[in-house]
This record gives sequence, structure tokens and C-alpha cells, in this order.
Amino acid sequence: MRVNDLGTFDLVVIGGGINGVGIARDAVGRGLSVLLCEADDLANHTSSSSTKLIHGGLRYLEQYEFKLVGKALSEREVLLRAAPHIIWPMRFVLPHQKHLRPAWMIRAGLFLYDRLGGRQTLAGSHGVKFDSHPSGKPLKQGLTKGFVYSDAWVQDARLVVLNAMDARDRGATVLTRTRCKSASRSDDGWQFTMRTADGETLRASSRGLVNAAGPWAVKFLDDVAALDHKYALRLIKGSHIVVPKLFDHEYAYIFQQPDGRIVFAIPYEQDFTLIGTTDVEHQGEPGKVEISADEIDYLCEAANRYFDKQTAPSDIVWTYSGVRPLLDDKEANASEITRDYQIQLDNSAAPLLNVFGGKLTTYRRLAEDAVDQIAPTLGNQQGPWTGKGHPLPGGDEARPQHLFEALKNSHAWLPLGMANRMVFNYGTRVRDILGDAASLDDLGEHFGAGLYQAEVDYLREYEWAGTAEDILWRRSKLGLRVDDAGVQRLSEYLDHVASCAA
Repeated sequence: MRVNDLGTFDLVVIGGGINGVGIARDAVGRGLSVLLCEADDLANHTSSSSTKLIHGGLRYLEQYEFKLVGKALSEREVLLRAAPHIIWPMRFVLPHQKHLRPAWMIRAGLFLYDRLGGRQTLAGSHGVKFDSHPSGKPLKQGLTKGFVYSDAWVQDARLVVLNAMDARDRGATVLTRTRCKSASRSDDGWQFTMRTADGETLRASSRGLVNAAGPWAVKFLDDVAALDHKYALRLIKGSHIVVPKLFDHEYAYIFQQPDGRIVFAIPYEQDFTLIGTTDVEHQGEPGKVEISADEIDYLCEAANRYFDKQTAPSDIVWTYSGVRPLLDDKEANASEITRDYQIQLDNSAAPLLNVFGGKLTTYRRLAEDAVDQIAPTLGNQQGPWTGKGHPLPGGDEARPQHLFEALKNSHAWLPLGMANRMVFNYGTRVRDILGDAASLDDLGEHFGAGLYQAEVDYLREYEWAGTAEDILWRRSKLGLRVDDAGVQRLSEYLDHVASCAA
């Protein structure tokens, strides 16, 4: 059996979701040596299963979560600056149904929402009448007025990958498809044994450990680190459906439901509408989660309650589900459990920092708080840096539309839809993919839907993509468009390249 000793690090981070990669990036940027270990692909689970919003969480105001909402809203501005190629503003329409919430309550909530967090660039909220507003056309006739406010959209899995890329570019070691089999603690540090997907055994040691394993955080403490602890998680499943587009404008909707919850309907990948999410207790394995028939019915009914065009289960082209790992606070209603994160530092021996909960929107703040706590125990006193205008890879063009216009001029042979997709996936890194190509033929084999060999090779080399699923559903959403034959060709190509490299 091959055993490879990776050496000693200041910090080992377990978990390649948004929290883990954010912590790794922050820590290495402060001068700590970092190893990140992820058992599957980056963003393989919860972090690619969100509603894909950077938002404060309007509904949390009803739960008096003012601190959480303010923190999330302030992060919108930071993230919009850091990654304008994968995060952009979106206007949301909230139709008013007076029997669900009175208009004064909604106005008061939006007044707070506009002011918490120091909104700088996004437009404020206002009322609308649907007979004179484009968002009214697809709605049922009885809906006459509503409210419009701002939040932001994000390509969630790409946000994870870009943080991992930046961590690597700054010196971190990032291991994917590598499972941590044991973590042994002493007063002086940690010793790890890891196993790669191809059977190689790796050993490493560190002075500190961050447990950011998400839904597996407690299981990691129990089975891998074998530590006594007091923590318990509740796994809350959120499911989404994707259907052919239900409207032709650029607004998204937030729909109030009779049970007090809200459901979003969001323009998605040009030709589709994304509808979600649910909040359901999940009792099974975190990695084996899928939408139920009841959830499908709930989301279809939520859309049908507002749209003229009705949605049936047979219209669904894709579903996805994930679990939110929330620290158990004994709250009976799943939708009422706080989404704020909790960080617990254990200094009884070598430092151990456990991360529980959190929202995609607040990942950077969570990472900053986490490193603020653990870095001093490792003798590092450098302060926070990620909120000071450092862009994520590809985000150094503040106006991606300008990059798109430049690409149209310099690569006139590139189909406009393909150029747009690449700019709003890769930003300035699109130049690394296109290289010296002077035609589509120069990009190599075409797998369908504008996915060429040059892009696949880039994803393999720089973004840890190893399978067709990685590329079609996490690095992109081309799985909605590439047919079965294209998937087969892509899988065969990846297998061939991997065998040649072995």
C-alpha cells in the first residue's frame, strides 16, 4: 500500500463546502499553512443545493433575527464586489395577499430590509400595481398589487470552487475525493490518515484543526476524531424543482404560502424557472437525499397559487435536494430554526474549531470569525483581509458586461450565447480557456450545448473536475442541455485522460 507523507501544516480544514473553502482561503491569506480535505467533489452536497441567492432572508425579520439579517445584507455588498461575474443583482416581486400578511407589515419589513446592513449599490423597495408592471402579466387576475425589492443571485457551486482556487493560488493544499479516515489529537497537535479515491494513503499533521464537515460534522467528531462532545445536528432538507420558464421578464418572485413559509420562483439559465424551497426534517444519510412526492406537490401548488400558467409534476425537467446542517436548538418547526452559524473553539488540547450551520450569504463572515478565533492559538496575529476588495478568481473586471463586449469583438466567431455563459462563469479567466483559438474547431471536441474540449481541460486542470457530473451540474448547469450521447462522450473522454495520466 502506498503511503505519502504530506508534512506538517498550521491548519487542516475538513470539508470542501462553502464554509470549509472560505476558512481555508482566509487562513492562508493570513500566512498560515493550510491543507483542505474533502471526501467528494467541492460543493458536492449542501453548497450546490441552495436557492442560489445572496440575500438577507426577508422572512427572518418575522423571527426577530435582526442581527442575522443585518449581517447577511452587509455581506451582499462585499460579495457583489468580489465576484461580479457569478453574483449579480436581482429584483424580487412580492405579490400582496392581505389574508396572509397585512400591507403595513410588509412595508415595515421592507423599510428595515432596505436599511439594515448599509445598502450601497442595490435599488430600494417600492410598491407596484400589476396592471402596469411587467411582473403582473404571468400572475393570476386577482393579484393586483405587490412590492419590489433587491437581493442578489449567485452560482453557488462556482462560488465554492473560486474560493478553493484562491486558497490554492495563495499556497493552500486542496485535496478532493480524499477521505479523512482518522484524526488523532495530542497536546502538541493533530495526526491524520487520509485515503484518496484511487486507494493511496496520505498522512499529515497540523497544529490546529477546523471541522467544517457540514452535515457530517458530528459524525466526524464521533467516528474519525473519536472525541466526546455535546453537539447534535438537525438535518433540514430543502428541495427545488426546475420547469420550462413561466415568464419572460427578468424579475424573480417571492410567494407567501398559507403555512407561513415563502417560496421563490426565479428565472434560471435563460429557458427555465427555478422553484423552491421546502423545509423538511431529514432522518437518513446526508449524502442520500432526494425530493419526495409531497415536496413536488407542495412546490407545484405554490407556483399554481400565483401563476396563470399551471405547473404539473410532468413539467419538471430537473430536481435537486440538499440538507442544511443546523445545530439543534429544540425548535419544533424546522423553518423556525436559526440559520445563523455557531463556531465553537476547543483549546483543551491542540486547537479544534467546530463550525455548525450558516448561510451561503454569510460564509465569508463565518470564515473571518473562525480564523479570528483559531489563528491566535497558532501564534498568528494577522487581521482580517477578505472584506477589503480582494476579488475571487475571474472577478477582477468589475463590470462583466464590458468583458462580454470585448470578447464579442476579439472572438467574433464565438456564438453569443456561449460567450455570455463563459463570461458569467469564468470572468476574466475565460481568456485562459480560449487561449490562442481562432475558431470553434480550435477548441477541440464538442460535447454539446457549447461545451468544448478546451473548457473541459481547463476544468480538469484548474478546478478539480473529474467526472461528467462535476462539469455538467456543479461547474456549469449544462446538464440541462447536453443530451445522453454528449454525456457519454464526455465521460469517455474524462476516463481516457485520467487513464493516460495514471
